[in-house]
Amino acid sequence: MSQASLARLDDTHKKFGQIAALDGFSLSVNRGELLALLGPNGAGKSTAISILLGLQNPDSGKAELFGEQPHSIYARRRIGVMMQEINLSPVMHGREFIAQTASYYARPYETDEVIKRLGIEKIADRPYGKLSGGQKRQVQFGMAIVGRPELLFLDEPTVGLDLQAREALWQVLRDLIHEGCSIVLTTHHLEEAEALANRVAVMMHGKLVKSGTVDEIRAHVSRKSILCRTSVPMDTMRNWPEVLEVSEDSGRIQIVTRDAESALRLLLAADARVHDIEVLRAGLAEAFAEITAANSNGSTE
Repeated sequence: MSQASLARLDDTHKKFGQIAALDGFSLSVNRGELLALLGPNGAGKSTAISILLGLQNPDSGKAELFGEQPHSIYARRRIGVMMQEINLSPVMHGREFIAQTASYYARPYETDEVIKRLGIEKIADRPYGKLSGGQKRQVQFGMAIVGRPELLFLDEPTVGLDLQAREALWQVLRDLIHEGCSIVLTTHHLEEAEALANRVAVMMHGKLVKSGTVDEIRAHVSRKSILCRTSVPMDTMRNWPEVLEVSEDSGRIQIVTRDAESALRLLLAADARVHDIEVLRAGLAEAFAEITAANSNGSTE
């Protein structure tokens, strides 16, 4: 494993019966990054994470965590984990869970420090079973980070959180990255990956089909949108080269095109009074949809 790589899967295969959950899947997690692992349901994300955590063994291929076998105590004491499905005692308090988790680590954060950092003082001493789904996720996040992990695995961490709690969690993640923690994030909220990730890896059918920075992934989609207010008839614009779609909303026109520069030249030539112009490139959600559509044959899980 390279010095900058904290975790790695190399040509890993994993089958459940006749179904291939991982089919030659390779991935590395580098120091100082937030890696968003994306893919539709059944892509193999949970299996890949489980192997990196030492919860499952690959049928073939290599898995490493800090240069060790993933189930080694040395490696596991350097990570934090927040899984999507977790069962905790309903009678214990959030503070007790976070303190108990801290006791497993050599240099944990102070329990009160974590509670304050997450803004959960009002719920920290309530029985876990009395908390809402979003409040339970906040306690679980506190358990994941209290050990001062070098590498943090988060599986759908903001499910059930309201907007304010989600944005607060995002800020903690940014702070953790700044403090030297590396993060692997799986999420179905693509705006979350777009806002946080340094790098994105897209899985389909147990394979890695695309990897790169958010900008590199977005560049996979060539089309852009031009928003404007213009007197040019919509039918005229629909006939321009490389224009895919023209629509109108509250008097503002949207032109979807593969060649924004040419469309802009035609627009300015046709209407010298065009105004309120805005050019938008494709977002991560559009790129993800196009990548997964292009790789839709096959199955996994």
